Amino acid sequence: MPAKPAAIAAALTERSDDPRAAPFYRALELLGAKAADEALLALRLVLAGATADDETIVAIRDLRTRARSGDAGARTAYFAMVGGDMGARGT
Repeated sequence: MPAKPAAIAAALTERSDDPRAAPFYRALELLGAKAADEALLALRLVLAGATADDETIVAIRDLRTRARSGDAGARTAYFAMVGGDMGARGT
């Protein structure tokens, strides 16, 4: 899994044109690795077409934690919410 700075660099290099992502890109530019992990999760949700509200962020953060500790069901649910490969994006 890439380190947070590498995940941020990749996100900023491969930007989406989706205007809903712009605030998260600005946060990553301004704060770099100091940005909250939730900023990366929110960006990932927005790019997947989901809403990045507090309730969803809390749920996805919980799923990510459970998936990283080996919960296959949580991993499946995480991917269903955000798509892609958890290891490739670092979130």
